[in-house]
Amino acid sequence: MRKNKIKGENMNTFEKIYEVVKNIPEGKVATYGQVACLAGNPRWSRVVGYALHVNPMPGVIPCHRVVNREGKVAPGFAFGGNEVQRKLLEAEGRIDLKKYSI
Repeated sequence: MRKNKIKGENMNTFEKIYEVVKNIPEGKVATYGQVACLAGNPRWSRVVGYALHVNPMPGVIPCHRVVNREGKVAPGFAFGGNEVQRKLLEAEGRIDLKKYSI
């Protein structure tokens, strides 16, 4: 995944967030805060959550790869609940944030 911030002057906030999330590789995860920083503003953690909750392309934008700062799945995962998110991550072989974080 790119370590640089997204450079998109013509992109809105959600589009910037989606671009960051699309670049999280399979088997890796990022926290809401990491996504916020890479999208251009470290204070956007909650905005990341809002954007992922209305993810327009769940099959393209892998929102299941975004976890909280403790490496835990979201209790309100928008696409089937936290057990679905956990199963998606386990299917990719990811479970340990310290080992698999971007």
